[in-house]
Amino acid sequence: MKIMMSAGEASGDVHGAGLAREIKKISPLTELFGLGGNLMAAQGVKLVRNYKDYNVMGVVEVIKNLRRILKLLDDLTEIIRVERPDLLVLIDYPDFNWRLAKRAIGVKILSYIPPSAWAWRKGRAKDCAKIADVFIAIFPFELPVYQAAGAKIFFLGNPLVDTVKPSMSRSEARKFFHVEESEQVILLMPGSRRQEIKLLLPPMLGAVKILSANRRVKFFLPIADGVEQLIDTAGLDIKLVNSARRYDLMQIADAAMATSGTVVLEAALLNLPCVVLYKMAPLNFFIGKLLVDIKFFSLPNILAGEEILTELLQEAVTSEKISAEILKLLDNRTEIAKKLQAACAKLGEPGAAFRVAKKILETANDQSY
Repeated sequence: MKIMMSAGEASGDVHGAGLAREIKKISPLTELFGLGGNLMAAQGVKLVRNYKDYNVMGVVEVIKNLRRILKLLDDLTEIIRVERPDLLVLIDYPDFNWRLAKRAIGVKILSYIPPSAWAWRKGRAKDCAKIADVFIAIFPFELPVYQAAGAKIFFLGNPLVDTVKPSMSRSEARKFFHVEESEQVILLMPGSRRQEIKLLLPPMLGAVKILSANRRVKFFLPIADGVEQLIDTAGLDIKLVNSARRYDLMQIADAAMATSGTVVLEAALLNLPCVVLYKMAPLNFFIGKLLVDIKFFSLPNILAGEEILTELLQEAVTSEKISAEILKLLDNRTEIAKKLQAACAKLGEPGAAFRVAKKILETANDQSY
């Protein structure tokens, strides 16, 4: 059996590697190939193209590289025509993957992490349902809009339940990071994108100044590789730590100020409450308000259906408000942690990658599609 996978960015490479590992455990002779990265290759996926050779960000960069991206689309289309895989698995990366899906004539298609039609452009669900045979979502709230569109969609759990694990115990972590039991720990997580850091780090640093005058606190800032030059803590007592250690930090932290995104959900899985921040250019925000239809923008709040974590948006992202909300978190941490546990329980039991791998093999084998 032949299964082609298409993952065009770092997060997709992580997901694809997890799925490939489980597929090979269940069905060792299955041939896996496609677009991906080094992690997928390490788990037995034959890379016909490496996404790193084509990965660009921003409108200008996409336009500059449009010819190469279109050539990649043509190349993968020809590979599908020649290889005739039993199944094409699209892993997130919607702008590219759904163009590829439209070209995969006569090939079964499974979408893992489908476009976020639940949040904006709900009409996409109908368009996608006409193309893919099976959809697998990683959040339960994604199902209704696709079900209404007639899609065959499943929620089999979220892979973060398995992967968000500290590498050491709480006591070991405290010793490793030189944190005494009497000291509180606050994390700064401004994101890894240049624009996020530019907009959100300064008010975070201002909040550190305010909090340092009120509490005996240690501040840590996990940073991703390649963004060190963007971080300037302006002489404040903030320890920079490689982001690979963030789960160990999260389990000993008392609160965090964080850019909205997956990192907030990772923190929630470790019972760490965050003040969630989001800020963008005014024009982008105006356009976003017209397109996006959601009550909350942080994943734990969306899962819970209520505002467990304080969300600060645009002009509300100030040092004064961040520090005030951090103090509220510290005073109500136990109650908030319980609510986070209840919200994260909706992500399902451990073993999501195994269940998704079984569904992929089942779909590839099913002759009824």
